[in-house]
Amino acid sequence: MNWERPSDRVCELMRQGAQLGVSGLEPWLGELHRATLASDYVRTIADDPVIVEAVRQSLRSNLLHWLAANVAHPATPVAPNLDDESLTAARDLVRHGLDEAAIVDGYRVAHNVTWKSWLQLACELTSDPDELRELLDVSARSLAGFIDETVGAVCRQIRIERNDLTRGTHAQRRQTVALVIDGAPISQRHIEDRLGYQLGGSHTAVVIWGDESNVNLSDLDRAAEMLMGNTEGRALSVLADARTRWVWLPGVDAPDLGDIAVELGQRSGVRMAIGPTAAGIEGFRSSHLDAITTQRMMARLGSPQRLAKFTDIYLIALVTANTDEADRFITQTLGDFESADAELQRTVLTFIYEQCNAARTAELLYTHRNTVLRRIARANELLPQSLEKGGVHIAVALEVLHWRGVSR
Repeated sequence: MNWERPSDRVCELMRQGAQLGVSGLEPWLGELHRATLASDYVRTIADDPVIVEAVRQSLRSNLLHWLAANVAHPATPVAPNLDDESLTAARDLVRHGLDEAAIVDGYRVAHNVTWKSWLQLACELTSDPDELRELLDVSARSLAGFIDETVGAVCRQIRIERNDLTRGTHAQRRQTVALVIDGAPISQRHIEDRLGYQLGGSHTAVVIWGDESNVNLSDLDRAAEMLMGNTEGRALSVLADARTRWVWLPGVDAPDLGDIAVELGQRSGVRMAIGPTAAGIEGFRSSHLDAITTQRMMARLGSPQRLAKFTDIYLIALVTANTDEADRFITQTLGDFESADAELQRTVLTFIYEQCNAARTAELLYTHRNTVLRRIARANELLPQSLEKGGVHIAVALEVLHWRGVSR
């Protein structure tokens, strides 16, 4: 690219603009994220929390790369960004069945949003028409050159790795599993031969994933190994993407999760969603889809819980399908009790589940019956509707609070 260095004044304006961009990064990044996930290609898998996080990290990395380069060396060509975040997001998109067109489209959307934000920022830096014209010309060439070079480099790297992505054992398993999940007309024996897993019995599907960008991938494998090691019979593990493992456990009994829960508490960023145990090839499919539903609910609510079973969250997943409506339901149902301390809320929920029996509630909570009665009286003061009349709705609202992230 032929590049003529602009005037010193425009170089300084570029530096100032980049510094302002870095300091105001989060709103800019939020708009980038929303627009990219709504693009024609990416929105087809935008419910996958791992993909969403990978895209967010890639957008942050690219935006900071361009801004930082213009702080250090304003108005000069910016080298392409080939860090781990950009390549991880691209690989995950390819592993989920998308191609280079999806990558190009995502960068196109990011380019448009970035240019719009930069244009507004540039107009605040100078009112001199000549300076602004030169600043916008240099900015446009810098941003377009950076995007083009990065897209080209990422796509070249993906093409180099495509054989591993599409020909390896995990990729073959994932492709076969996708056919089963989609209900493709493929014989059970053929599926079993390709997967090395028997479909005739009962299955419990599990999704294990990392919800933090710096999650240790070996921790995901360790969690999968613990699950599979406690199972009689041969289990199935599929590498869905870099930060997601799909597991199927054979047997009519649900897995023992005691040791697993302790293990997850020691592995930062590792989450686990467990489907119900179900029989046959249809059970293989339905248990996995229910585990995916559980995973997406946890991500949607920003849940602090590390482990969840579909049988425990089915109602919560239905209630929170629309998070705004769920928030309104909680506010209307709980009123001031929404902000009550956790001990008081836990007492009320236990009291409802024990059919309003204060003695059994006290026994379960290791406290005195009179203490339970005082807490129930206090709860009724805070609730818009008494426990006697609105117990079911109150219990549902409290369960949603249990699963919902504090940040909401």
